[in-house]
This record gives sequence, structure tokens and C-alpha cells, in this order.
Amino acid sequence: MAEARNMWEGLFDFSFRTLATPRMLKFLYALHLLCGLIAAVAWVVLGFQQTAAQGLVTLLAAVFLYFLWILYCRIVLEVLGAIFRMAEAIAPERTTSSRDVYGMEQGAEVR
Repeated sequence: MAEARNMWEGLFDFSFRTLATPRMLKFLYALHLLCGLIAAVAWVVLGFQQTAAQGLVTLLAAVFLYFLWILYCRIVLEVLGAIFRMAEAIAPERTTSSRDVYGMEQGAEVR
């Protein structure tokens, strides 16, 4: 429950001190898999509405393409996760710094 609360706090962090995307990767993966599954089932249903043979061909194609969709989503989200892990390793610690997103001291005026 605390992870869900932190995700919502990260979404509404207007100072951008916490990154919300790394916490949402599991949700994004599940959402994309669900959308792909819904699209595949709809495609198969439309294929079976034409003819049984076309429905079977569509079913085989949908299984193959859904596998490719899973592979694609996984690779893209792993790359995204790796980018965020690199950013966290490279960037200075966000919680101990008194600087804002633009590198200005907090309370300093822009001239």
C-alpha cells in the first residue's frame, strides 16, 4: 500500500525531486499486455465472423503477433528502466541536495 501511495505522491511532485516512471513500469507493462490481448481477441473474433478458416488463420497469427508484442513491450520497458537506473546512478542524490531541478539554490533569485 505504501508503494501505491508513493507512486501517487511522485505523480504530483511539482518540484520533480522524485521520478515517477520507474515505479510505474510494472503498471505500464501490465497495461500494454492487456491492450495487446484485447486487440488480439477482437481481431480473432472478427476473423471468425468472416469464415471458420479465416478465423483459424487469424488465431494463429494473433498468437504469434501477441508473442512479438510481449517481446517488444518487455524490451522497451527494460530499456526505459535501464535509462532511469543510469540517471539515478549518475545524478547527485536528490533528497540531500538543496538545489532545485534547474541547479539553483533554493530561495535564490533569478537575475
